[in-house]
Amino acid sequence: MRSIVVTGASSGIGAALARRAASAGWGVLLVARRVVRLEAVVTEIRARGGRCEALIVDVTSKDAPQAIVDRALRAFDRIDVVVNNAGAAHASMLLDETDAQIERQWQVHVAAPLRIARAALWYVERSRGGFVFFGSGLARVPAPGYGAYAPAKAAIRAAATQLRRELRGRGVFVTYVDPGVVDTEFSRASGMEERPASWHGKPDGVAAAILRGIERRAARVNVSPWQTAGTVIGEWFPSLADAAMASLVTPAAAPAEATAPSPPETQAEPSAQASDFERAIDPVRRRMERVKLPEPFVRELLVPDTTIELHDAAMRWAGMPNKNERAAMLEVLEALAVAGFIQTDDDERWRVLRAAD
Repeated sequence: MRSIVVTGASSGIGAALARRAASAGWGVLLVARRVVRLEAVVTEIRARGGRCEALIVDVTSKDAPQAIVDRALRAFDRIDVVVNNAGAAHASMLLDETDAQIERQWQVHVAAPLRIARAALWYVERSRGGFVFFGSGLARVPAPGYGAYAPAKAAIRAAATQLRRELRGRGVFVTYVDPGVVDTEFSRASGMEERPASWHGKPDGVAAAILRGIERRAARVNVSPWQTAGTVIGEWFPSLADAAMASLVTPAAAPAEATAPSPPETQAEPSAQASDFERAIDPVRRRMERVKLPEPFVRELLVPDTTIELHDAAMRWAGMPNKNERAAMLEVLEALAVAGFIQTDDDERWRVLRAAD
């Protein structure tokens, strides 16, 4: 039995691809963070007679690549294809993003897929299989308000092309997928207000196209050729693309307090004596000061082996948090996750790994 690893498999395209692959006789390892949703997909696949296993892990964690490889080998004794589908965006103007937010986009869409591919390469080469990387039309024609998401997708597009040429002689195929605009929770979850349209693709249709591309060992899968053609036109005629983006996408609103431009703040480098905790929050320290989020409060959240929920933490701090206060709390938690103090457990929930030093 051939096996396929699908990250981001708890919903949307990833879940649809896992279902289709299992129905086609593949052994499927579903990888995601959201426990309840992932278990629901696994139950559905098994009820239909498919063979699958689940792994709850954040793909950006340092242990994720080896954990994925080990679980796939235990379940199926081989790895044929790895589909790097996990992804998330954050609604923000690019220069308003913190270091932690930019780093998160790089880790999710570029660094993590490459680390997973590196860990699985020997087994994929042995089975003469391949890797699938997800891009976006925004890699070619970025949209306002998607922050570092578009640059990260442009990077993985280039990486997929490079890997395809590097691994061709080793019998390993590399497929780059441009799914087009798909009717999933992606834009809503990112905070963008993308207007629904009848021409948006459906997850199951995208999954079917990807599975056909895998069987053909295709270099590219442009799920919606006419959407891809539109991005090509957008590259050639940027003024047309600017106008189109303005009509299709509503950029993220600026923070409430940023009603007028102010001089840039000079942020000092953390001193050599700074603690790990102080270094972790340094990229978001100015944001904390603007919304009056006390550093001691954040320290008190870090109780090992407990769980932090975004809504609960924001309520404890701000009472009835507004959108801006909630966003600030999320940025702080993301910075702590990048630094290894907490680990993503589920949507807007983190497990505390260590206390503030």
